[in-house]
Amino acid sequence: MKRAKLLWIDLEMTGLDPEKDRILELAAIATGWDLESLAEMTAVVKVPESLMKKRMVGEFWEKNAESRDGLMAQNANGESTSGVEKELLEFMDQYFGKEIILAGNSIHQDRKFIDREWPEVAKRLHYRMLDVSAWKVYFEGAKGKKFTKREAHRALYDIRGSIEELKWYLSFMKGISE
Repeated sequence: MKRAKLLWIDLEMTGLDPEKDRILELAAIATGWDLESLAEMTAVVKVPESLMKKRMVGEFWEKNAESRDGLMAQNANGESTSGVEKELLEFMDQYFGKEIILAGNSIHQDRKFIDREWPEVAKRLHYRMLDVSAWKVYFEGAKGKKFTKREAHRALYDIRGSIEELKWYLSFMKGISE
């Protein structure tokens, strides 16, 4: 079986503060360097309803009410944080070798939540990460080129979009000698 090299992750959280907010939804896609999917997984983390109501407020959540409502509705069927971590570890065992590089858009933020909520997963991840947002900064700033994707604020849709975004940036690299 071909071993994956990149663990693409997108998390939906109650907010962006790793100390106060919690992971609600996970999507993970295993790819090789060709960025083609070898396997996917999704999971919903059960979060206290009171925390969601307290943290999922403000302008961002008002603009994204459909996503918020969907995340809140699926929460009833969620699993414990430790249960989702166990599933993700099994996914990693099945599709990856020793080196696992985390990839995604602004993945450093997701990594903060992984470090806090899933310490066993964090231990398995390489210190290097592939952050698509670095490509975004360069192409928009230096080249005036902008990739436009709809932000669904749902984990699987967003992580697929991140892979497509990196493929788009790489399409400008064709012809560069290897």
